[in-house]
Amino acid sequence: MDWLERTAKLRQWSRNGTRAPHKPLLLLYALGRFQEDADSELRYSAVEEDLQQLLTEYGPPNKTTPAYPFHHLVSDGVWEVRTDRGPGSPGSGLRDLRESGATGRLTPELNNALRREPQLLHRIVRSLLDLHFPPSLHSELCEAVGLELQPAETDRLSVTRRQRDRRMRELVLTAYEYRCAFCGYDGRIGSVPVGLEAAHVRWWAFGGPDDVDNGLCLCALHHKLFDKGVLGVDDGHRILVSQRFVGHSPAARENVIALAGSPLVGPQTGALPVAASHRSWHANQVFHGAPRPAHFGTLATSTPRS
Repeated sequence: MDWLERTAKLRQWSRNGTRAPHKPLLLLYALGRFQEDADSELRYSAVEEDLQQLLTEYGPPNKTTPAYPFHHLVSDGVWEVRTDRGPGSPGSGLRDLRESGATGRLTPELNNALRREPQLLHRIVRSLLDLHFPPSLHSELCEAVGLELQPAETDRLSVTRRQRDRRMRELVLTAYEYRCAFCGYDGRIGSVPVGLEAAHVRWWAFGGPDDVDNGLCLCALHHKLFDKGVLGVDDGHRILVSQRFVGHSPAARENVIALAGSPLVGPQTGALPVAASHRSWHANQVFHGAPRPAHFGTLATSTPRS
């Protein structure tokens, strides 16, 4: 059985690019536990809080529950659930999962395959990360679920079908004149930009194209916060800052909170600004919470030109 292909094709609810990473997050969590203890089992009542935190941090903005993947992942043939009464899941109801003592684990077949071929775990994890999350979140997510990856073994083993366009970074950075579109940072070492990255607005894993109108030149900090749903872009090409972000230090206020309502820096004349469809996807699928009120007069920035 090709476990890599099976885990890459988890059945997920999908419509118009909607994110539904519930099953991948549960599977990553289970693989983290397996790496720690191959005989581990996950009692729902004991891991519910952990799984809810993962969904809150890495799932879509809409309210959701870990009961859904805990029950439905069984249908993918990689997960099984039993209760105090015996084999079989009691359903996706919170009360039923809690009171029945529902306990999940990787299927014996997958468990045995992972024991026989240790590299399989790294390949599955890399596949799940590539298919469902942007690269800026991979290391943080692995840490959150307790996974230790070996990059040298996994970089060449992705099962993703599409190939990224390596020219995107240069095209996006050029369009924004090598300045962070949020804060204007433009650091260099000699002639080489440092700490500047090309961020996908609509994530590449969800059909986001490697085009300039789906990209922003962002510094490393703001790229991470953009992918975490702390920062966003509204229809007027102004910066959104989520009320979920809290920071009391001058650095947090100046580098994040004070950005609320500021216009984007760039792109330069003749370059395409972020397309409305990609802005809308990010606002609906990534940005979390309500935006903070605008802070006027904080940055001297330029508005995008179409």
